[in-house]
Amino acid sequence: MNILNSSLGQFVVSVILLAGFAPVVVWFFRDTWATLDAAARAHRQDRDGRLDPRTPATLVLGAFCLILINYFGSLEFFDAHIVPALKQYEAAHPETLQVWLYEDLYWRIYWGLSRYIAYLLPLAVWPLLFKENPLDLGLRVRGFLEHAWIYLLCLAVVIPVLALVAHMGDFGTYYPMYHLASRSWLDLAVWEAVYLGQFFTLEVFFRGFWVRGSRGLGSNAIFFMVGPYVMIHFPKPYLEACGALVAGVVLGSLSMKTRSIWAGFFVHSTVAILMDLLALDHRHALPTLLSPNSSVRLAFPYTSAVLFGIWVLAVTGLAFALWRRHRRKATAPP
Repeated sequence: MNILNSSLGQFVVSVILLAGFAPVVVWFFRDTWATLDAAARAHRQDRDGRLDPRTPATLVLGAFCLILINYFGSLEFFDAHIVPALKQYEAAHPETLQVWLYEDLYWRIYWGLSRYIAYLLPLAVWPLLFKENPLDLGLRVRGFLEHAWIYLLCLAVVIPVLALVAHMGDFGTYYPMYHLASRSWLDLAVWEAVYLGQFFTLEVFFRGFWVRGSRGLGSNAIFFMVGPYVMIHFPKPYLEACGALVAGVVLGSLSMKTRSIWAGFFVHSTVAILMDLLALDHRHALPTLLSPNSSVRLAFPYTSAVLFGIWVLAVTGLAFALWRRHRRKATAPP
């Protein structure tokens, strides 16, 4: 495990893993990419070679949303503008917000809300620009169960990796991103709810709006999305930022294959919550108090069992789903 805690070791491991995953990802999604490229060529022919205006609109609107997050969703903006407003309200209404106790939690709630607004902004703008239903940007659930086996496959592969990296120093200290999550179950529950909402809106933005809005580029729309997606991971541990390269391509391709963001959202959110719980468990920092002011204690020593149980369910569900697919193909008329 020491090699994963050194910069050189992490670099070597990242190169090996990226080189190993690349051919698997190409093999798995090559037909999806070919279908996207064929559809894009046909679309360009229908337009006599003219650029689809949805592509530049996607890139400009997407960049603007990321600018909003960087400036108005920052801790500096929160400290300069939101905290004074909270304290002013509490001064007029004593013992309501308890800013002295929950200021860090309020920051994380604001962090989430700022991303909800920015990531969902394209859904409000898109129908005004192109008269298209925003549900067509990957929000429909039709056909999800048909591709649920891919979600289970991702979990079956990722969970063992998760159990490994949770013991690394940078992952163990970085997560949860709300560093007072161990203070109480209330803190942890509110944070995970905010975190889940952020992952939903993130998937809507990157794997819904971005790839489908620029689908005139064919499969290249996925790789155009991966650039900014990886960049939002720069403050995170190095191996996670490298993992975002693979995750961006896989989840983007999965979204285009299934015409839905839901599989990606479930994978992303499941992995994120498990990462938080594993990091806390590894530091022996899982909360025991129900709330910061509570005297009631509730310990939960079953994190490893939950992780193993989820992995077993994922593997079992995957085996069953693949068996059903094989049986359906075998009984289908020629």
